[in-house]
Amino acid sequence: MKPKMKRLAILSLLTTLSAGGYSQAGDDGKVVVDTLAEADASSFCDLFDLATLYSNKENPVIQKFAFTGRLQADAAFFDASQADSYESLLWRRFRAGFKATVFKDFTVHAEADLDLNEHNPLYNKLTDTYVAWSPSDSFSLAVGKQGAGFTLDGGTSSKKLIRMERSLLSNNLWFTEEYFSGVTASGEVDKWVYNVGIFASDGGPEFGDFEAGYFGLLSIGYDFADTFGLDKALIRADYVNNQPTGEGDLNTRSLSQVGSINGQFEKGKWGLWTDIAAGEGYAKQSDIFAVAIMPFYNISDQLQLVASYNYVTSSGDNGIRIDRYESRVVSGRTDEAHEFYAGVNYYLCGHKLKWQTGVEYTTASDNANDGGAYDGWGVSSGIRISW
Repeated sequence: MKPKMKRLAILSLLTTLSAGGYSQAGDDGKVVVDTLAEADASSFCDLFDLATLYSNKENPVIQKFAFTGRLQADAAFFDASQADSYESLLWRRFRAGFKATVFKDFTVHAEADLDLNEHNPLYNKLTDTYVAWSPSDSFSLAVGKQGAGFTLDGGTSSKKLIRMERSLLSNNLWFTEEYFSGVTASGEVDKWVYNVGIFASDGGPEFGDFEAGYFGLLSIGYDFADTFGLDKALIRADYVNNQPTGEGDLNTRSLSQVGSINGQFEKGKWGLWTDIAAGEGYAKQSDIFAVAIMPFYNISDQLQLVASYNYVTSSGDNGIRIDRYESRVVSGRTDEAHEFYAGVNYYLCGHKLKWQTGVEYTTASDNANDGGAYDGWGVSSGIRISW
């Protein structure tokens, strides 16, 4: 696809999907939603059910077979006083695959990450590709390539992020490659949640060669909703121990240990998600400390306002990466950064189809004075589709 045609396709997608239903003004001056538009929206959202190609709980061999994936498109403009501005219109993510439930308790899942921007080759890498045994909600054992989730945003699927991108905290302390070959045990027991796993930390588009070392993940949380009188009060502690061997390509950050205490607090229309995290660096990576605060307000089931503040600092020069689009403006690294974000989310079909827009202001200092200083703002908007 030529760049101009690609941009036209993305613009068409953004325009069409953001149109939604329509409304009309009543005699009292208030805006009332047309019931026909609501019915049309409901019917439209039912289309996502078509991704389930087969479902029969009585079949002893295969109970469900579904087409899975996500398609995300972004438009972004970022500008800083230190360099020229950056703008883009691109396909942010495209993944496709399948998920099957077999023999009652087993799940087979396989997905590939595909590149719609360059598409030569189209195939990029495998993402979720595993077999899981789940005899109950309290225990699931998964073997294969899967997400290693820790920190608040790092433990949240890109399908369900309420920011346009993951936070500055997660960008520095989480392993942004996300998918690693490993074995995990996870589940929910009463108000407890847990996830324990060991992963190979080497790179490669498929399962890797298991020569670059390993990292272990321990995550445990408890929902204190009844204690605090809230709808949700999940407090989770994440710990990662990363032991590279120095052989082969690494897909992890240069951090030997990472710890995070994060919370999700919700009451009625209000919510507050928080994260305090730190990492111990090795080689040229200095130690990192970070704090993230993200309040949000649900105006309705469809409309949500989000704000966030992230502070990240390192014990040495060039220990911090600024976020995705800011790093397109300046290429250097920094030692301390503050990030402010304000956004609005419009959910057409829940997280399966939503339109997100966010404005960011970031300021970052560069003690080494080698190209990492940043003081600027940006805006990004995008459509998120998953099935």
